[in-house]
Amino acid sequence: MSDLTGKVAIVTGGNSGIGKEAAVGIAREGAHVVIAARNPAKAAAARTEIETRADARGRVETIPIDLASFASVHEFVDVFTAKHDRVDILLNNAGLVLHKRATTVDGHETQFQVNHLSHFLLTNLLHDALANGAPARVVNVSSYAHTRARGLDFDDLDWERRRYRGFAAYSATKLMNVLFTRELARRSDPDVLTANALHPGFVGSNFAREGDIGLLGTIGMPLIRPFAISSATGALTSIFLATSPDVAGLTGLYFVKGKAVKPAAHALDEAAATRLWEISEKLTQA
Repeated sequence: MSDLTGKVAIVTGGNSGIGKEAAVGIAREGAHVVIAARNPAKAAAARTEIETRADARGRVETIPIDLASFASVHEFVDVFTAKHDRVDILLNNAGLVLHKRATTVDGHETQFQVNHLSHFLLTNLLHDALANGAPARVVNVSSYAHTRARGLDFDDLDWERRRYRGFAAYSATKLMNVLFTRELARRSDPDVLTANALHPGFVGSNFAREGDIGLLGTIGMPLIRPFAISSATGALTSIFLATSPDVAGLTGLYFVKGKAVKPAAHALDEAAATRLWEISEKLTQA
């Protein structure tokens, strides 16, 4: 770990699960942590807990964001940049999995927007602030589920033409997380910004607890949850990538249990990474 006094970190979804545990770990190193979360009440409660557990090393504040709304992402950035001129760590952690297809206010399939497009937009809107935090770190929480995606259907990223399968859509967004990470790393000077992705492990958090993935969520998940790791353990790789001097300068990599490993073959497709970036720019007007 390193002393992060004076550094500013943003954690999306930092009000629960591995996001909250990662926020605690980053705050313990002295960083000022901004919790970006949709529910103000839960975010406020998390702020109090994080500050207490961080032993007063780092301050914590909350700024609301709804990743299902591009307007909300813009509002978050406006509020953030009015208070801070730099971002040293951006942990794109928030995500969801849905059983039934739903659309956002912007007309996109919800998992596609929440898990990928809005984090793409957030990262790009914070470009100048990240440059001011150089060498800044962008950490994207992906999943082993990316290996289940057999590439991306660029003609139907919103799942309008195909039979919707929730976990398949989720897996595709997790592949997008890795492709986005690699393309961001390719487009960035590593002395200014590094970008890495990770699989946190099968974590026994609130993820998929409320029937979001149908019978698997309501029946299957409680059965296998005793074999899951804790949120604190699941957050360790996020904390490592956000804070450790051991990964300074490393970029475009995919980590599992604190070690860089080779992602699925489709995640190494440079043409797909570039195409996803260009489409994401158009859809978000980033």
